[in-house]
Amino acid sequence: MHFIFTKRRRGEKGFSLLEMMFATIILLVGLVAIAQLVPASIFLNSQNRTDSSALVFAQRELDQFLDQPLSSSSFTDTLGNTCQLGNPAVTNSVQGSTMTTFNNQAIIVFTSPPPSAAPTSGYGFTYQDPNDPSGTTFDLRWAVIITGNGGTASSKRFILGVRQAGGNGYFQPITLDTMVAK
Repeated sequence: MHFIFTKRRRGEKGFSLLEMMFATIILLVGLVAIAQLVPASIFLNSQNRTDSSALVFAQRELDQFLDQPLSSSSFTDTLGNTCQLGNPAVTNSVQGSTMTTFNNQAIIVFTSPPPSAAPTSGYGFTYQDPNDPSGTTFDLRWAVIITGNGGTASSKRFILGVRQAGGNGYFQPITLDTMVAK
């Protein structure tokens, strides 16, 4: 029995220069892609902070509306603004800022000019956040729908909208809609 011995070559060990170049190019493309995401995420985080600030401000103002008696047609909020709460003699119609319906949701229209100062209008005002170093200003407007009989209100529906006024970029308005009843 004859055995034929063949000498086996061992494969080359390590990476070739071409493989290293491909790996480096893929790594660089990934780093550039990630580097482009950083400014976008910072911008989105800034927008979320603005939206959160606007929402908290709107909720505080709406809480003050809900704390008023149904018979009240106006009050002065904690910021010193005279806020109209609707005339109880006018029922089942929108009082205050212009509103429309979008996707079956009542929203405040912000394309109209800013609300005039109270007591002329009293259904909106602008507010500059004192805690924001950039001086963010919010435009707050609301509408009231009163349900009742003979000048006596049995319920009030508040549609309150807030948006950032000015600044860089476009910020969607936030709308809160709630009702208070006897």
